Amino acid sequence: MLRRYFHNRPHLAYIMPAISILGILTFVPTIFLYGLSLTDYELGYPDFNFVGLDNFIRLFSGQDSEFWYSVQISIGFMVLVTAVELLLGFGLAVLLDREFKLKSLVFACLIVPIAMTPSITGQIWKLMLNAENGVINYLLGFLGGKVIWLSPDMAFWSTAMVDVWQNTPFVALIIYAGMRSLPSEPYEAAAIDGANRTQIFRYITMPLLLPMILLAVVFRAIDSLKTFDIPYSLTQGGPGNATNFLSLHVYRLGFAQTGWIGRSAAVSVVLLILITAISWVLIRAYRKGVENKG
Repeated sequence: MLRRYFHNRPHLAYIMPAISILGILTFVPTIFLYGLSLTDYELGYPDFNFVGLDNFIRLFSGQDSEFWYSVQISIGFMVLVTAVELLLGFGLAVLLDREFKLKSLVFACLIVPIAMTPSITGQIWKLMLNAENGVINYLLGFLGGKVIWLSPDMAFWSTAMVDVWQNTPFVALIIYAGMRSLPSEPYEAAAIDGANRTQIFRYITMPLLLPMILLAVVFRAIDSLKTFDIPYSLTQGGPGNATNFLSLHVYRLGFAQTGWIGRSAAVSVVLLILITAISWVLIRAYRKGVENKG
């Protein structure tokens, strides 16, 4: 049966080496992670014990006082930045779909945030958001204002702002590519039938563009849920636990403070399951959108 399966799918012979390597690089660390989450292993101590589900019970029972807060702000951050980036990216894509002078320069400017690594982005914005010497407060000074951008009350919103700055161009380019690939026949038929621009946009552009919009949502939701580089560069999860997202909580538990690798692995498993569940929902919505378009 296995031979027949590969005989009916000859293309698998060409991609199986890559699939095998990716499978090993994915499943072996994942199995190791699940194993660690069931132990009380601490960094620097070779002896450890199997504790079963104790690490997960500790998390969900509230004994880890920061866990549920990390879950809350991680999901809130994902929803916030994905929604804002989608709205701004869609607006940029609509503007880019028109012909105007210096359009190539605008594209070049949009590429700059995408090309920068998140850690460098965080460091640059940390300097810009400095309360005393940052350029943002310098400009606000002309308006008579000043904001402590990385204070406990503002750190979350500042991190979200930096993420939106870096990733909105990515969303815009995805949606713009979708706009440029739309077929012309429905628009010609709508023009003959006398449809106005609003009707064309609502009943033709949006349904045809839905798969690309959902694709952008999938990419950004998954990436923002596991964000680490930007908040770590800006605040290291602080002040206090203001930006202690799940990824940073994993780092703090396992490496930065206590060395509790077992507990850190348990948080990583929860984050992995959360990402998998949200990805499954979004990918199903994307596939349904593609089927409806077809």
